[in-house]
Amino acid sequence: MEFTLTNFRRADFETLWAIDQQCFPAGIAYSRRELNAYMRHSGSFTLVAELAKAKRKSLLAAGVSRMIPTRVLVGFLVAAASRRGVGHVMTIDVLPEARRSGVGSKMLGAAEDRLRAAGCHVVYLETAVDNQAALAFYKRHQYFLVKTVPRYYANGVDALVLEKNLHSAAQAS
Repeated sequence: MEFTLTNFRRADFETLWAIDQQCFPAGIAYSRRELNAYMRHSGSFTLVAELAKAKRKSLLAAGVSRMIPTRVLVGFLVAAASRRGVGHVMTIDVLPEARRSGVGSKMLGAAEDRLRAAGCHVVYLETAVDNQAALAFYKRHQYFLVKTVPRYYANGVDALVLEKNLHSAAQAS
């Protein structure tokens, strides 16, 4: 899948919220209010994975659809850097049809680079204990388990807190 990473545009919000609703079950997916708050939090940024323009043009040329919008979003990531040098990935969402194409890895790598540039030495995130795909993804990206938080999510599911040292990861690259 051909895609580019761009910064969030305010007009993208409803699309990103809809993507979050598709990616996570009730009780884990964010409400509009929660997602908006995370995206507007001090030090936060949102990266968006957009289907490449060349790919959209080839779909149009092939007659796939005349209704392809000018901007097709396939995923996003929200993260924040604190003044204490700690990064936090609040969410990483990739549409099911775009998974296993490198979208999540590219977004995570770009976010880690941005957090490093902001002076972060470590980044952490939470994921549901039963989200095996996410756990395998984060393990491949050198995140390790720090602790379990009981009943972290609104639906009562526990969360695993994962962490990555950004300096040792940068030196290993």
